[in-house]
Amino acid sequence: MIDPYIEAWELRELVRKKEIRPREVAEFFLARIEKLNPKLGAFMTVTPELALADAAKLEKTSAADAAAMPLFGVAYSLKDLVWTKDIRTTFGSKNYENWHAPADADLAIRLRNSGGILLGKTTTPEFGARPTTEGGLCPPARNPWNLEHTAGGSSGGAGAAVAAGMHPIAQGSDGGGSIRIPSACCGIVGIKPSRGRITFAPQSGEGWGGFSTTGPMARTVRDAALLLDAMAGHAHGDPYAAWPNARPFLDSVAARPKNLRLAAICETALGPVDPETLAAFEKACAAFTAMGHRVETIKLDPGKLLIDHVRTVVMAGIGSNRIENPELMDPLVRSTWEYGGKILAADYIRALAQVHNVGREIVQRLMPYDALLTPTITRPAVKLGTLATKVETAGAEIYGWTAFAFPFNATGQPAITLPNGSSKAGLPIGVQIVGRPYDEAAVIALGAAFEEARPWKGRHPAL
Repeated sequence: MIDPYIEAWELRELVRKKEIRPREVAEFFLARIEKLNPKLGAFMTVTPELALADAAKLEKTSAADAAAMPLFGVAYSLKDLVWTKDIRTTFGSKNYENWHAPADADLAIRLRNSGGILLGKTTTPEFGARPTTEGGLCPPARNPWNLEHTAGGSSGGAGAAVAAGMHPIAQGSDGGGSIRIPSACCGIVGIKPSRGRITFAPQSGEGWGGFSTTGPMARTVRDAALLLDAMAGHAHGDPYAAWPNARPFLDSVAARPKNLRLAAICETALGPVDPETLAAFEKACAAFTAMGHRVETIKLDPGKLLIDHVRTVVMAGIGSNRIENPELMDPLVRSTWEYGGKILAADYIRALAQVHNVGREIVQRLMPYDALLTPTITRPAVKLGTLATKVETAGAEIYGWTAFAFPFNATGQPAITLPNGSSKAGLPIGVQIVGRPYDEAAVIALGAAFEEARPWKGRHPAL
């Protein structure tokens, strides 16, 4: 019997040593999806035939080849925004319910070649345009800790699946917090890599003016680093390419940095920070201080500085999607799509220039510090159907909740979110570590140290 909460690295070793067969891995997690997905809404499309085919190929792999595959025998998922030629890609939209991509994403090929077993594609709001997973074609992604609450978004299905033990690791994407928000909501680890760390080829050159990236979601920092190593890499001709990392990101998990200077931000003009979130953040800062680091609260509000320009860029990005029948759209996303389609090219270019200019200033302000600490979101997971219910107030509600997340899509900096306790209602709370540009290794090392100081991985939702 496989432990549903087994870590990916441990599962890989058991499969590689032939203590567990790849087919057993596929069958176990497919059965768990069949059991839990009806109430969690984590998977949009489950692919049992392909999973068993992946497993069959792995069982014929030589020991030498298996040792070279970082995800050998590990079950994983792709978010339903990623191109897959043989599996429908719906983008969470009724307009694309049965659409098939002309080719696999390079990322999908990379994970397949890493020896992973693909279980299917996880749920997303339409075009990834909400911070909660609801309202479009996909079923609502429910929080495993409390089914009345959201799993977050837009990688909500991935967050729910990992937290519920449907598999150890998942691919998510992040255009304004969409890896970190569901990871914080569901009590798992999520990494938003540096801009250009992972290619979007051949689907696109970039997303939302460089805001969007893709990255790993897992229950531990080690597993997230393992998946990031398998995902990382650019394609020749990409508009952005991150500086190459000298060593595998997995190596950073064992590092224990000393005497760091850390900045801390816990206030924003975009919305109030929930008292329990603030109290948890103060405990996190105390933990970092106990590790021997200096934590300095600074006066900086990246969200306020960026919000007006960010909204223009994001709405234009959503407005660029090709839609045959607007009547089929999620009403909230439709309103954004319609507005975004009317933004003039000159206004978009001016807004993007301002985003990059302000982002540069934010990075320069933070450069004296080894990393920045913030809450991940301003309050724990909200109830489904309660966020952005009115078009007129949706923007303020969304950016008020995600005020600490979206600015670092604008700056392109790497960021990791980690479980940081839970609310009195039992909902997870997250803490975010933001690194210097291209320095995922530092946030992984600091995240692993925090994870050691404040253990969480033994805590699981009652399902």
